[in-house]
Amino acid sequence: MKKVVVFAGSNSVNSINKQLAEYASGLLDNVEVSVLDLNDFTLPVYGIDEETNNGIPKNASKFLDEIHSADGIILSLAEHNGNFSAVFKNTYDWMSRIQQKLWNNIPMLLMATSPGARGGSSVLSIAKAGFPYMGGRIVADFSLPSFSENFKDGGLINEEYNDQLKELVNKLKTSL
Repeated sequence: MKKVVVFAGSNSVNSINKQLAEYASGLLDNVEVSVLDLNDFTLPVYGIDEETNNGIPKNASKFLDEIHSADGIILSLAEHNGNFSAVFKNTYDWMSRIQQKLWNNIPMLLMATSPGARGGSSVLSIAKAGFPYMGGRIVADFSLPSFSENFKDGGLINEEYNDQLKELVNKLKTSL
């Protein structure tokens, strides 16, 4: 059975991006789903001095191992000031020190949501531009604007967005 790793680029316990990622993963059938939480992989702030003095943290290797164990990835990125959240960027930086092409050419559904009307489009744009240089194979991307207006009780209530997401999840599944 194929395995899809699902996570949010956030460390919020109430992450709207984690909610969206988990919902998307629930649209998959006949696939093993493994939901990761960045809070379970705490890491020191990346810096060359930290790496030189203490090496690569075990949690960076563990997280990267989880990514590499997958046949597919669903990632929903939180947007902080138009960019990656600090916790995601830190995890990303540590993983890139282990393997530059860290995404390992694994098919990826890349998403973002936010409370606002732009739906994390800035961070999504940054990731779409940069991830391919790091071995990212983005097969589909999705932006959900105005999270609280479109997502309630664990699901998308806007049928247009829901149909679009179902189509993109199916695109990921056919890429596995």
